[in-house]
Amino acid sequence: MAEKRVAFVTDSTAFLTEELRSHPDVYVVPIVVISEGREYEDGIDLTSDELYNIIRNSKEVPKTSQPSVGRFQEVYQQLQKNYDHAIAIHVSGKLSGTVSSSMTAKDQVGFDVEVIDSKSLSFSITELLSKGLQLADEGVDVKEIANVLREEKTRSKNLILLGSLEQLYKGGRMSGASFLLGNVLQIKPILTINSEGELGLLERVRSEKKAVTKLIDLLKQSCEEKRVKQLGIMHANVLEKAEKLKQRIQAVIPNVEIVIGEISSSLAVHAGEESLAVFWHTEK
Repeated sequence: MAEKRVAFVTDSTAFLTEELRSHPDVYVVPIVVISEGREYEDGIDLTSDELYNIIRNSKEVPKTSQPSVGRFQEVYQQLQKNYDHAIAIHVSGKLSGTVSSSMTAKDQVGFDVEVIDSKSLSFSITELLSKGLQLADEGVDVKEIANVLREEKTRSKNLILLGSLEQLYKGGRMSGASFLLGNVLQIKPILTINSEGELGLLERVRSEKKAVTKLIDLLKQSCEEKRVKQLGIMHANVLEKAEKLKQRIQAVIPNVEIVIGEISSSLAVHAGEESLAVFWHTEK
């Protein structure tokens, strides 16, 4: 008897490797980016270069919105024709309403979808997708795959180094006085998404050089406590900095595989150009 087919659904905050992008069972629902009254679907009708141009030249910061329930309904109705189940892995529910839209849509369509709140984003979702596809290929039951991924996400770690305070200021998340003081003192905040999926400040560091060193020290400490096989360096239009960071990490953590990728447009809206982020999962 043939195994029942399972589709994997995610949103455009996820980083997709070439393998995932070309995989016939992986589907992406785009986050909406809003600029000057116009709506764009992330990764479909808005490129990264176009977004950075908007960020640099627009007085108003672009905004993002979760995909509508209707958008998810369309996807699930189509998948229902060819699949028996789906597993949807989404950006943290504390950062976006995407999980809520996905759950509402699957209930309305009546399709068997295991919706998973990753409690993170970007490369953390990448690793969950890869693990899920591996288990599906091994013939593991859909419910069991979902259970494994829900446990796996608890070991997700991340560090985010903002490229500029300007995006926080323009977006109303920082006062003018704090923005001015931060720029004068060359403050580089290091952020993290905690186990509850909430984004918060981890460290304030003077100068980008010291901030990168601190990021590497924190990563090294985590890798010494628990084994890490792979990590992702995500960047916002600063590939050269990402490659230099990779070299520095490899010098102190030589046995880890490192993937470099670009932060999605929907994330760059909030983090700003020149941001860097590192994502990894610790082993049991």
